Amino acid sequence: MPKVLVSDSLAEQGVTILEQSPGIEVLNKPGISPDELMALIPEIDGLVIRSNTKVTSDVLDAAKNLKIVGRAGIGVDNIDVAAATRNGVVVENTPEGNNITTAEHAIALMVSLARHIPQATASMKAGKWEKKKFQGMELYNRTLGVLGAGNIGRFVVSRAKGLGMKVIVHDPYLTPEAAARLEVERVELDEMMSRSDVVTVHVPKTKDTTGILGRDEFAKAKPGLMVINAARGGIVDEEALLEALESGQVGSAGLDVFVTEPPPADHPLVNHPNVICTPHLGASTEQAQINVAIAVAEQIRDFLTNREVRNSLNVASVSPEQMAEVGPYIELGEKLGRFQGQLAQGRVDTVEVEYSGEIAELKVAPITIAVLKGILSPVRENVNLVNAAHVAQELGIKVIESKVARSKDFASTVTVRVKGVVDRMVAGAVFHGTQPRIVRIDDFMLEAIPEGCTLLLHNHDESGVVGTVGTILGSAHINISRMQLALNEASGEACMLVNVDQEPDEKVLSALRDTKNMIAVRVLEL
Repeated sequence: MPKVLVSDSLAEQGVTILEQSPGIEVLNKPGISPDELMALIPEIDGLVIRSNTKVTSDVLDAAKNLKIVGRAGIGVDNIDVAAATRNGVVVENTPEGNNITTAEHAIALMVSLARHIPQATASMKAGKWEKKKFQGMELYNRTLGVLGAGNIGRFVVSRAKGLGMKVIVHDPYLTPEAAARLEVERVELDEMMSRSDVVTVHVPKTKDTTGILGRDEFAKAKPGLMVINAARGGIVDEEALLEALESGQVGSAGLDVFVTEPPPADHPLVNHPNVICTPHLGASTEQAQINVAIAVAEQIRDFLTNREVRNSLNVASVSPEQMAEVGPYIELGEKLGRFQGQLAQGRVDTVEVEYSGEIAELKVAPITIAVLKGILSPVRENVNLVNAAHVAQELGIKVIESKVARSKDFASTVTVRVKGVVDRMVAGAVFHGTQPRIVRIDDFMLEAIPEGCTLLLHNHDESGVVGTVGTILGSAHINISRMQLALNEASGEACMLVNVDQEPDEKVLSALRDTKNMIAVRVLEL
């Protein structure tokens, strides 16, 4: 029975979903220490965290049974995703659970900043009435620059438009069609900075986005710019922001996040008179916490019970609807890969996967990964659908994926070509919606079920070979469940795929190899 450890505080609704899931044992231990986590992790199959638990490479190396880490929330800077991938562990987050809450908080910071609400509140609580001092800025008709129009940025756009603001967006991944649907103007970063009265940040923190708003960007900004960051600390360069505030180039800032959290008491931005700040409250509403708890619990449950992947950061996510279509091809891809991997006879330099026909219209990335898993499993331990691409990269294997609109003989075919010590091609199709078949091996056409122990026999096309094979196997009490034959008339050679109910010993294999007109005999486990 898989064990799930909940190591951070999770809303009761999420814990209940896990506890009521048949076949799952739940250890609800919020706030456990790093030492306690290291002691428990070897027996854990699924780990549910928020922002407190640090899933380091040491934790992942010790997690011998761990299959999935689920983050209740968006940010995964407390998870070593690269180490998780290396160890074959799926990492998922819940990007939709707190979208509205975080967007609302960014809007709240903007409005509070524009109208000096925190400062005016503090003034009144000090017994003052400083009406002229806190004259604000009307947001209507002002220009808002949104950095990142993803899940949260889109909600910010809609709410800002409701305030009557003009919205421009910098997002390299936003297509013209998506921008038209949002009714926003796409601009480059420099133009966004020069035109905006307010800039709000809604991108994930990555190597490319860390410090994306720095000295150069603030120098190009409209003087008096308002900056909002409710995304992740470090996306806005804190030192550059302080300099811009001191010079007046940036007029004010609303910050919910910091590079170090909590920031030190003497942090210059926290203490700056033109900065308002909150202690990372973007997702801190009751509704958001319930939403992400339910989402992460359902994702962990569905992965451990049905191998359903959603919102994964290191393996292709496939919805239930997509899985109904692509699932049989994932199985086929792995079998084609296992076929190739067991025949490779040494180094593999290149793997080419070609999708022909209707399959070319589907999401094929999971199939390619399944092919790699099949190829690598015979030579590497613990290869799975998470780390197969990483292992292939480590080994220097070049992976080429291509699509062809039409398939010659079947509605869809998957062709896997391997180049290295041996160059070989094998193709497969799915029959009757769910049944994988091998339909081609190099120049041999056939329809074979890739299942269990299978003999691949290559021989000259002469009479008596099939009968001799049957006699040798029968004499050894090895039952033949299926036999598929293929002929290449041009070369005068034939091929047999023979499914047997037990693996032949070396004596039987030697007898087969010594058979007249036999070229090669290989044993495969499919």
